[in-house]
Amino acid sequence: MTKQSELKRQVSDAITACQEKKAEQISILQMEKESGAFTDYFVVCSGTNPRQIQAISDEVEQRLKASGLYPTHVEGYSQAEWILLDYVDFVVHVFSDKARKFYDLERLWKAAKQLAPADLKTGTRRTPRTSSKSTKAVGARRKKA
Repeated sequence: MTKQSELKRQVSDAITACQEKKAEQISILQMEKESGAFTDYFVVCSGTNPRQIQAISDEVEQRLKASGLYPTHVEGYSQAEWILLDYVDFVVHVFSDKARKFYDLERLWKAAKQLAPADLKTGTRRTPRTSSKSTKAVGARRKKA
């Protein structure tokens, strides 16, 4: 696996963790090399209260630790207004609504390319549609197995 595809998988894992804890307004910013950014990606999301913001952060850390990736720096956990998880090649920002509006990272880094979670999927291939008859046959075989 190339470094770039591994990085995309890690960012995708972080996004999945955010989604599992019901993070809102998930945004992915791919930073341009010439922008002066110190990382390749920002994952930005919001939580509705301090407990949820911490839970989102905890889930991201837990999921990435399972694959051997640890944050080099964590900020803001006890206040839970803006938690920053720095993984060097990407940074996860978990905001309260108020802090997110105030700092407005998407506006600040407006030159960055905005991505959807599907844009990070690597090695996924679309499978051709099959007729409903063959789909039923496959389903019947699976049930027997």
